[in-house]
Amino acid sequence: MHARRVLRLIGLLVFFVGLSMALALLVSLIYREPSARDLAASMGITCVAGLLIFLSTKGEEVSQLSHRDGVAIVSLGWFVAGAVGALPFLLSGSIDNFTDAYFESVSGFTTTGASILSDIEKLPKGILMWRSIIQWLGGMGIIVLSIAILPFLGIGGMQLYKAEIPSPVVDKLKPRISDTAKALWKVYILITVLEILLLLGGGMSLFDSVCHTFCTMPTGGFSPKNQSIAHYNSPYFDGVIIVFMLLAAINFSLHYRLLKGELGIFGKDPECRVFLGLVGILTLLVTLDLYGSSYASLASAFRHAAFQVSSLITTTGFVTADFDTWPSLSKCLLVLCMFLGGMAGSTGGGIKTLRILLMAKHTYQEVFRIIHPHAVRAVKLGGKPVGGDILNSIWGFFFLYLSLYGLSVLILAGVGMDPISALSAVAACIFNVGPGLGLVGPTQNYLAVPLLGKWVLMLCMILGRLEIYTVIVLFMPEYWRK
Repeated sequence: MHARRVLRLIGLLVFFVGLSMALALLVSLIYREPSARDLAASMGITCVAGLLIFLSTKGEEVSQLSHRDGVAIVSLGWFVAGAVGALPFLLSGSIDNFTDAYFESVSGFTTTGASILSDIEKLPKGILMWRSIIQWLGGMGIIVLSIAILPFLGIGGMQLYKAEIPSPVVDKLKPRISDTAKALWKVYILITVLEILLLLGGGMSLFDSVCHTFCTMPTGGFSPKNQSIAHYNSPYFDGVIIVFMLLAAINFSLHYRLLKGELGIFGKDPECRVFLGLVGILTLLVTLDLYGSSYASLASAFRHAAFQVSSLITTTGFVTADFDTWPSLSKCLLVLCMFLGGMAGSTGGGIKTLRILLMAKHTYQEVFRIIHPHAVRAVKLGGKPVGGDILNSIWGFFFLYLSLYGLSVLILAGVGMDPISALSAVAACIFNVGPGLGLVGPTQNYLAVPLLGKWVLMLCMILGRLEIYTVIVLFMPEYWRK
């Protein structure tokens, strides 16, 4: 790994995060809030720090990034972004200590949506906008954003792209990686604008529309309202947000291909069919469980079931009801949604539908071989065989996920959290969902989590966002050997 090369690009990343504070500052100035000074100071400190780091490594050759460099930049980038993103919370006094401010910032950038704030609506508008901006940036990856900008420095981006989107198969839409990143961001921005317009059309204020859209597209889940989407009690807003949560959890390369004229691409893609099928089945099961027990009308049961299933399987984390009071079967199904997650190549978290599908196919193949030991049968996806290296990587990933999940739960239980709260908090953070059950339920927050527990959960968020491998390799002795 080339330390100065990594440091140079981290400096550039910090500078871009500082620039992104401009919109929050503008909102604060429009509302004439005292916090505008704090946002300006945060922006100045961040931009200057980024420039100093960048200029101090002037002359460093960065035209070619090694795979190790890419892994280091992406992993360290998320930790550093969380630190500079915490500045507006601290300087404005919205959060009074570094741990909680860093928790809120990391939760934003990783699009987890877990919050330590008890009264969100009392925060200045500029800070609420910053909360939403960091989720929007984190959605498609602040590193991928950099890839679309870095060509003016002559920096190759494939190593960053592979580390930032570690799906089983990297789906390149364009020959050049910078063009791929730009294509994905154009789709991301287009869908963002469309959702803002639809929410505005339903009567939501411009500020709330922008904030909620900025937290829907990255499947983040932060809301400027204490009661999240339940604040509006609007079937129209529920429906619009359900649609866009699902769109955000679908592979963005499919959106790009749809816009290019492949109208039936969603139906042709096997992962998309399975994902939407799971959403439909789980919504039906939860609806039947809620009808008569929690809601008197079938329409109400379906409305809330559809929203919460969509919210949790896409790992967004918006809420329209306190699902911690729902029947046990519904709660178990919602926890299952957290584990499943969205599609590979989307902004969603979780294990991802593609991995679940391939593991199921591979398991079936192994059972088939017991019956027909001499048969030659390959695991296929969309009619194409899947290599053994990809299957091994998926099973290794699954083992790491379960191991880290179990270890984190034990640590949280060890610092005094009850089993339900510990189990759901780790699931909600490592799968980047946000709300859990018990102490961290949909009407609660993470403020009461013990200090060590918060740092464990922050690490879970980053591990989940980068899908474990990218961060874990930094702790391997082989990584540091020449």
